Amino acid sequence: MTMHSWTQTALAAGVFVLAAGGAQAACDVDKPGSALTLMEAAKVYHCLEKELHAGYLQGDKRWIPSEFVTDYRSWKAASDFPAAPGFHGERYLVTFVNPVGEAEYMQFKEENVTMPAGSVLAKESFTVNDAGKVSKGPLFLMQKVAEGSSPATGDWYYMAITPDGLPMTMDVVSACSDCHQGNFGQRDGLGYPLEEARAKP
Repeated sequence: MTMHSWTQTALAAGVFVLAAGGAQAACDVDKPGSALTLMEAAKVYHCLEKELHAGYLQGDKRWIPSEFVTDYRSWKAASDFPAAPGFHGERYLVTFVNPVGEAEYMQFKEENVTMPAGSVLAKESFTVNDAGKVSKGPLFLMQKVAEGSSPATGDWYYMAITPDGLPMTMDVVSACSDCHQGNFGQRDGLGYPLEEARAKP
C-alpha cells in the first residue's frame, strides 16, 4: 500500500485537533509525537505535505541544484509512512530516492552497499512535540559523487534547505557525515526507514 493510500485511510481516524492560524496549526494532534501510530504520523504528513513542498520551492537555491528540489516528489518514495523520530533531531522523515539510486537503495541491504555516483536522496522532515504541536522541518539532501571527489564524507555531498526555501550553511562533516559514516558506514552511509514503514521496491 502506498503512502497516499495510507494517508487517505488515516484521514478517517479523527486524530487532529483543528485549530485556527494556518495549515500548520491545523495539523496539530492531541498526543505527543512519540506516541503516534504509523497511520497517525502519515495523517500529519498528508495534512502538511503541500505546505512543506511549497516552502522548500521558495527562493534561490544558490549552491544547491534546484532540480533536486523541484523534481524529488517524482522520485521513488522509500517508505509508506513517515519514519519515526530518531536521527535528524527527532524529526519524522519521508525519504525519496532518484532513479539513479533507486535499485540499490530499495534493497535496504545491511552491508556491501555501493550507491552509484549520481544517486540523490531527499528527506522531508517535520516534528511533533510533546504537546502535539506540528512544525515543518528542513529538506535534507544527499548526493553521491564520483569516487575520490569527497573522501572525508564517503563521497557524499550533504545539503539542506529550510522550510522557507533557504540553503542551510553547516559543517557537513560534523553535522552529517560523522553520523552517517559512524552509524551506517557498512552500508555506504545510508540510513533506512524502519522496517515496518518501508515501501516495496
